Amino acid sequence: MSTQPRNFDIEERHVEKKSDSSLVASTFIKYAAYIVIIFGVLYFLVRYVFPMF
Repeated sequence: MSTQPRNFDIEERHVEKKSDSSLVASTFIKYAAYIVIIFGVLYFLVRYVFPMF
């Protein structure tokens, strides 16, 4: 049984996750607009449509 030293070349990789802040901001604005529209429709229904019944 021979015991030779093992020689491995180890390659290191540093992966940085890049976050595009403009993409995050535009997505936030889009979903905030959806929420505002949904609450506007609900307000309209409660204020004007439901009292008719």
